[in-house]
Amino acid sequence: MRNVKLLVISICLGLLFVSCGTTSTKAVAFPGMYEEKPTVMLIMPPINNSNYVDAKDYFYTTMNVPLAEAGYYVLPPAATLATMQRESAYDSERFIDGDVKRFGKIFGADVAIFTIIQGWEKSVIGSAVIIEIEYVFKSTKTNEVLYRRKARLNCDTSSNVRTNGLFSGLINLVADAVKTAVTDYVSVAIMCNEQALTDVPYGKYHPKYELDAADAAYPIEMYYAESK
Repeated sequence: MRNVKLLVISICLGLLFVSCGTTSTKAVAFPGMYEEKPTVMLIMPPINNSNYVDAKDYFYTTMNVPLAEAGYYVLPPAATLATMQRESAYDSERFIDGDVKRFGKIFGADVAIFTIIQGWEKSVIGSAVIIEIEYVFKSTKTNEVLYRRKARLNCDTSSNVRTNGLFSGLINLVADAVKTAVTDYVSVAIMCNEQALTDVPYGKYHPKYELDAADAAYPIEMYYAESK
């Protein structure tokens, strides 16, 4: 499992941002993040509109990694899950367009993070996992959206082994199909989150806190990344 995870990570680290270019600076694209200066993040259970049932669990348990690395205190999903279930707040669909101030009062969170998984497709022939996802950061003080990102990522899970000869194409195809079937999707979810949230403004626990306002921000809509 560890070897599979390392392989997926090494492949996905080759992701290239091939959108039309940066739209502006972080301060211009995400002014609310700099005005409110949030510290505590609450990860809401993802909204899964894909055909892959387990996608929700993969993203719910891995969102804390890139956010913590970006300098935020992330409330542990495992610890908050029971409370959200008790408060009938597990279905994020009920709150994404509504009032999220209650989550600030209950959890002490500054931001409620919603994740909408629009697509998760495992391509056997193409040996890739194609993910379409949207992130929405909502302020628990104002209900305003502080950060939004739509992403489409193509994570190549093809085998590193390549053969030559008469039957090389068939052998490689079978190898790719097997590799895709045993992919560690926890690693895929982590890489997806890291790449899609690559330009999130840094939090107070990061060395570059309040020093990244002039850094480039990627387009909010039609964001596209591809692994080679």
